[in-house]
Amino acid sequence: MRFLSEINSPADLRQLKVEDLQEVADEVRQFIIDTCSRVGGHTGASLGAVELAVAMHYVFDTPDDRLVWDVGHQAYAHKILTGRRDELHTIKQAGGLSGFLRREESEYDTFGAGHASTSLSAALGMAIARDTKKEDFHVCALIGDSSLAGGMAMEAVNQAGHLKSRLIVILNDNEMSIAPAVGALSGYLNRIKEAQSYQHLKEEIGDALESVPHFGERLRSMAKSVKDAIAAAVLPGALVNELGFKYIGYVDGHNVPAMVRALEEAKKVNDGPVIVHALTTKGKGFPNPEKNYYAYHATGPFDPKTGLPYKSSKISAPTYTQVFGETMCELMASDDRIVALTAAMPDGTGVDKILEKFPERAFDVGIAEQHAITFCAGMACEGLKPVAAIYSTFLQRAFDQLIHDVCLQDLNVTFAMDRAGIVGADGPTHHGLLDIAYLRGYPNIILMAPKDEGEMRDMMLTAIDHPGPAAIRYPRGNGFGVDISRPPQKIEIGKAEVLREGVETAILAYGSMVYPAVKAAEMLESDGIEATVVNMRFVKPLDRELIIGLTQSHSLIVTVEEAYLAGGFGSAVMEVLEENGLQDRVKVVRMGVADEIVTHGDPKVLLAGYGLDADGIYTKVKHSLESNEKRPVDKKRLRAVK
Repeated sequence: MRFLSEINSPADLRQLKVEDLQEVADEVRQFIIDTCSRVGGHTGASLGAVELAVAMHYVFDTPDDRLVWDVGHQAYAHKILTGRRDELHTIKQAGGLSGFLRREESEYDTFGAGHASTSLSAALGMAIARDTKKEDFHVCALIGDSSLAGGMAMEAVNQAGHLKSRLIVILNDNEMSIAPAVGALSGYLNRIKEAQSYQHLKEEIGDALESVPHFGERLRSMAKSVKDAIAAAVLPGALVNELGFKYIGYVDGHNVPAMVRALEEAKKVNDGPVIVHALTTKGKGFPNPEKNYYAYHATGPFDPKTGLPYKSSKISAPTYTQVFGETMCELMASDDRIVALTAAMPDGTGVDKILEKFPERAFDVGIAEQHAITFCAGMACEGLKPVAAIYSTFLQRAFDQLIHDVCLQDLNVTFAMDRAGIVGADGPTHHGLLDIAYLRGYPNIILMAPKDEGEMRDMMLTAIDHPGPAAIRYPRGNGFGVDISRPPQKIEIGKAEVLREGVETAILAYGSMVYPAVKAAEMLESDGIEATVVNMRFVKPLDRELIIGLTQSHSLIVTVEEAYLAGGFGSAVMEVLEENGLQDRVKVVRMGVADEIVTHGDPKVLLAGYGLDADGIYTKVKHSLESNEKRPVDKKRLRAVK
């Protein structure tokens, strides 16, 4: 590495000549490939933004000038150039660098985000704060074409054009999110590219008029209104101007000197916001020429020569995501009222298979979760049965629509919440730990979680056939290899399943915690402790009759959930006991995630850290029994469950 080994901060980068920057970008790109081939990461996302990062840190006086990255998973080059090169191999690992930007990690990370479409709002806020405090620095936001389509981003564009504050926006246009970009805005951006020949012609005519002796400047001024009228009629970029933005573009986003010139020009704009339209290729330089857009967005370790992932000889059970997609196809084949929907995550949710088989009844709405949910509500009003497959963490973005447009109107919309619980390497912004709390507080909705992939199929049928709102949460990763060959069967709503009968102690487990609870009970049995284990299935409605019955024969109830404790499943159980005056009759111990930010790392390690594995449940029950001062229940008295 001729240059990169000597670059420990953007100040070092700015000591180089412009003509050296392309080589710097090449070295950064190779460093990303070499590192991600060993440890994995958001490989394709970051490879496409290498030159943009080099140009931004060269032109702007960072960290005094503020760079705001949308999402952040495209910012590996930014991390490398800002003193974190030698730590990149720790990316997304416990104790290592975050896969996104974090203000706590570096002074160059001005704004942290793991969800899309936030950069323009944050950058505009920084610009207004600068103006209010009468300070002088540049604010530059980088946003992708798919993120720009998000409602929040368009709201920021609307206000930025109105306020006329000095702001630079780089539009990273690669026609991709994780999947290929969809929607009318993507088509609009393509028309801007096609219209550049007119833009160049307009500039050439202006230059020619200005060259006329004595009258050139007046002629150019007189022609301006005519040119602007023509532009408004034929140039798609006119929309940008009408919104109050100056437009520079398009620029080859992989040509560092060209990007430097464009950004230097943008810095001269002092009377409002400006957009620099950069064209890039996602995954540029990735070694596999047969690019799978979904696969190389984020990769595990791979062969740096071929780009192909290393093969595992281990035969695994299908993932919950795969089971969802296959089951949906099965259900949609027998009911033409069922439709499927995702928000820019067809592969990540299993909707890609549905799009292939039922293209007329499956939709990818792009990064637009709010629209997605109200879109579903509209379809449900007309008798369809929409299923929205959205990660738990991303469904948070549509909380108001879920409540106001679906639950309030009691519409038949099913929410398939993938990645519920601790997801691992993507960390705090992607853990799905809040959905129980943010969903169970509103009337009408039914909430459930399967213990395995077989029960998930049953719950999907149950949810879709239910006439009102229903949500299913399920974890990231593989199932347990249970038989899924039989057709799905409906489950009685609100009915739990007793898996083991015991005395004194009852373990009430929800969703992903059922199998660890069963294993913990087996460990307790070897110590002479017979524990009841219940697969609760539903957190709303709860099996109240069963919970009340447990207090007659058990002195200890332990609830286990892979979610935040505040407002969660355990809290719901406590509420039932309090409502029935039973809170003093039985000791309740709630197990879940503590009131703290959960870092990134291996999910098994993180779960074990919170005691949410068989060993942790076993230990908690043992300690709770030892400290339980209540009169022990007669162990010969077994609870009868009908």
